[in-house]
Amino acid sequence: MKMENNNLFYRRLHLAIKQSGKSANQIERELGYSRNALHNYKDGTEPSAKRLMELSQYFQLPPGYLLGIIPNSPPGSVAKF
Repeated sequence: MKMENNNLFYRRLHLAIKQSGKSANQIERELGYSRNALHNYKDGTEPSAKRLMELSQYFQLPPGYLLGIIPNSPPGSVAKF
């Protein structure tokens, strides 16, 4: 399923990864995902609900922010990384 919002999910995910100070591969290993699982969202594929919740919890970001439903960074979230 393709997402609208010009790939906003991937851009926000990429920002959260960058601000975490970890590599995408390191995060994939920590979460038990296959290699390049996170990079594969670059094509606009929407994450499953389970994966969305895992990423939301991992980065301590609301799922709505990652999906682009919440327009701006929630207070005290991405900026704290």
